Amino acid sequence: MKFKNIFKNTSTMTTEKTEIDQEIEGTPVETQANEEQASVEELPVEEQLALDLAAEKDKFLRLFAEFENYKRRTSKERIELFKTANQEVLLAMLPVLDDFDRALVEISKSGDESLVKGVELIHEKLKSTLVGKGLEEVEVKAGDAFDADFAEAITQIPAPSDKMKGKIVDVLEKGYKLGEKIIRFPKVVIGN
Repeated sequence: MKFKNIFKNTSTMTTEKTEIDQEIEGTPVETQANEEQASVEELPVEEQLALDLAAEKDKFLRLFAEFENYKRRTSKERIELFKTANQEVLLAMLPVLDDFDRALVEISKSGDESLVKGVELIHEKLKSTLVGKGLEEVEVKAGDAFDADFAEAITQIPAPSDKMKGKIVDVLEKGYKLGEKIIRFPKVVIGN
């Protein structure tokens, strides 16, 4: 008998439990919906409109700030692009400038003054045109301390004196920068 009673109680409990579970599950949803309706109903229309207006104003201000940041960022990128737009052309012209420097040295050895003067004029015209486009020479000379941020060491040789250890002994190729950006590092020999 007891055995049957246990099963009866269990089935009754299960049924009761399901009903209770249904009541518990249904109640919070209804309660939440009622509370939301009550909160909406409790607020006067003017206050509700004021809250909606504040939320929309906040969204507008955030969108406006995001747009201002976008404009500032794109204008900065555009300025950087204009500053370095000539970089490829200037890089292509640097070997020509180097050839002019070497030609000027060799022609000056010949002793023909009119030829030297003509090549100097062309050289200065090319140089002034490139400077007008923003090209600047990186100032590095023999005797300066070597700085890897501004020069590229090609090789090391035994220093001619103790003062020249760790310093630039010779400049093999000039370096140039466009604005603040170095587009070609000077190639140097340093003393060891």
